[in-house]
Amino acid sequence: MTEAYSKRLRALAMRPPGPRLPTRRRRYLAVSGPSYETPAEIRAFRNLGATLVGMSTVPETIVARHMGMEVLGLSCVTNLAAGLGATQLSHEEVFEIGRQVEQRLARLLERIVPNMAALQERES
Repeated sequence: MTEAYSKRLRALAMRPPGPRLPTRRRRYLAVSGPSYETPAEIRAFRNLGATLVGMSTVPETIVARHMGMEVLGLSCVTNLAAGLGATQLSHEEVFEIGRQVEQRLARLLERIVPNMAALQERES
């Protein structure tokens, strides 16, 4: 798990063909959930170097790596953490932001996945 996420797939994802979409590398900290973090936890996570916090991605990555799969992790940020925004966190807000970015995320995947397939074919 020292390199859970594939360097070559990250490189592919950061330079898909076509117009540039907003993508950035960040440090993801996984928590077990299912609850939002407290403002104190967010401050502690920031001190540890985390820039994103979430309840998924990591468990799935662990299973995939255990199975020998190469993994690319993509996250869609749907809310500011507790204590960082002006409003209280809500599940409805998370779903609404997800709906708003759905098409942009789909376009990014449409550009990345064919490159991943072509890479796989070249190596076979």
